[in-house]
Amino acid sequence: MNKIPLFTVITTLMAVIIIIFIIFKDQFFPKTAGSSWLEIVNANSGKVYERFLIEDQEFSIEFIHSVNNSIVKETFKAKGDKIKPVQTRFFTFGAGMLTELDDGLTMERDGYASGGAYVITGFNNTFTELNYIVGTVSDHILLINDERISLTELCGKNTHIVLRLK
Repeated sequence: MNKIPLFTVITTLMAVIIIIFIIFKDQFFPKTAGSSWLEIVNANSGKVYERFLIEDQEFSIEFIHSVNNSIVKETFKAKGDKIKPVQTRFFTFGAGMLTELDDGLTMERDGYASGGAYVITGFNNTFTELNYIVGTVSDHILLINDERISLTELCGKNTHIVLRLK
């Protein structure tokens, strides 16, 4: 009687497990109506770093601006398969910062103190994806589901990433 090599048994078992996972993936990664997965993907290789279940809710990217060295927080809302900008908060003007507002946008001061942030709202556009280069000097932080995720730790410095909804 011929024995089946151990390698063949292991390979066959792994293939069966993968097929079962593909068939039942929605049970492993449940998705409810109105929810999507926010994926963080390497823009060059397509490698998925992380996925977050998100249900028509807001998430933000926070970073220190490379020119004016102050905190910028960009907030977005997941709407189906689209990403809608909600607001941008920043503390100082300078190169690379919005100085003239497009039609429909408004800018207000967050608080009365001189240290309050400028807040721009009224965005009407949507995106299918967001592109970032993870900071080389300071970190980019993803704020989602009450978590603060370091994109430097997750993806590495100077990595070109894409945030998209699936």
